[in-house]
Amino acid sequence: MPDDPLAFPEACAFVGGDWHATAGRLPREDPSTGQVVGAIAGGGAAEIDAAVTAAGAALAGAWGAAAPAERGRLLLGLSALVRAQADRLARLEAEDVGKPLAQARADALALARYLEFYGGAADKILGETIPYLPGYAAFTWREPHGVTGHIVPWNYPMQIIGRSVGAALAAGNACVVKPAEDACQTALAFAALARAAGLPPGAVNVVPGTGAEAGAALAAHPRVRHLSFTGSPETGTAVQAAAARNHVPVTLELGGKSAQIVFADADLDRALPFLVGAGIQNAGQTCSAAARILVERAALARVTAAMAARYRALRAGPALEDLDLGPLISARQKARVESYLARGAGLARAAQGRVADHAPAGGHYLAPVLFAGVPPDHVLAQEEIFGPVQVLIPFDDEDEAAAIANGTPYGLVAAVWTADGARALRLARRLRAGQVFVNTYGAGGGVELPFGGSGRSGHGREKGLEALRGFTQLKTVALWHG
Repeated sequence: MPDDPLAFPEACAFVGGDWHATAGRLPREDPSTGQVVGAIAGGGAAEIDAAVTAAGAALAGAWGAAAPAERGRLLLGLSALVRAQADRLARLEAEDVGKPLAQARADALALARYLEFYGGAADKILGETIPYLPGYAAFTWREPHGVTGHIVPWNYPMQIIGRSVGAALAAGNACVVKPAEDACQTALAFAALARAAGLPPGAVNVVPGTGAEAGAALAAHPRVRHLSFTGSPETGTAVQAAAARNHVPVTLELGGKSAQIVFADADLDRALPFLVGAGIQNAGQTCSAAARILVERAALARVTAAMAARYRALRAGPALEDLDLGPLISARQKARVESYLARGAGLARAAQGRVADHAPAGGHYLAPVLFAGVPPDHVLAQEEIFGPVQVLIPFDDEDEAAAIANGTPYGLVAAVWTADGARALRLARRLRAGQVFVNTYGAGGGVELPFGGSGRSGHGREKGLEALRGFTQLKTVALWHG
């Protein structure tokens, strides 16, 4: 391999610290043009088994023997490499996913920050002493699960690798990553950088392949001791069922239908960029996208006019041109979103953006659409569309706002915009969501903020110190000393 720390060969898996060609190959498409531009590995059960074996060997060898402080130093070194290569990583992610280059660069820097955060926490994973019977000392240790599996989606590969693999490594686990076949390049680049940073062979393994082959093999592997999955509720159910046969814990992040609640006393100038941006970021292909905007009826005309004006200025175009939004990931995803738009044919469109005139005809572009006056039980207000589509829903009081916000099967993120602090706290308690923001949304990515949901949004928590607890298991020791 060349000296370039970011270089990785085409159509290979990274197993045991080296690159291995796979018998299968999958096409790699550029969503900005719709053209096939390369190939990725098509790994399956054999490659997954080799990766799990390599991870087990790392735990039995240098990685398992590394002191927590040494694990932390290695992760900090990896963070520095990611930061130094942020521009190149951003280009790879923009090419794979179709997101604007500035958003992809923010993801690269978020990956660096996750590794920095968890690198600093690696030697601070503490147990507790327990008051117990006379003559005993009782205490707990937190230990790694062992080999952990990470099934990573295509919409935010770098961020999700950072928050799951970073935490798992800090806790002392060895990782097998199965990236989505639609977006593998940054996962493979991460593996190359992990080797350059000096992580022992087998601590990080990356096996691209389809969900039906590589993903299913990883979820069902009997020597994987913890699974992390981000994706659709349907696939999450299959992953959890496979893991249950081996009695393996699973962290599931399965999407959402998040609401921002806007009261008449809200600071609309501050709110407006968040109201729109959190809906169209990454072309709406975001689990925590604010797809529903709930507006107090007294402010409905004002909020609708302000959002509509911003929508009409939005442009979609090629990822590397860094417009407001890029293409959808695939023709399949575009068709899915268009089918939802067809089901909203009877609703009023407050505004929509446009696709740049020069955007390649084969790209998977879709103009963002804002619907107004949408009934809370309409399919566009209930189901996750995963595209640049937002709906405006009026409400009259706190009780109705809470009922509408909680009126979907999801429970991931919510926001409250109001100048009334007591009202904000009342709603924060009532909203069924893993994260609630007040007069903001997303809080700049929030590496430190535990993230996860309830109901159809999944269970378990990623990000922050809470993720470290999920990637460890508690052992209780009771010692009689007389």
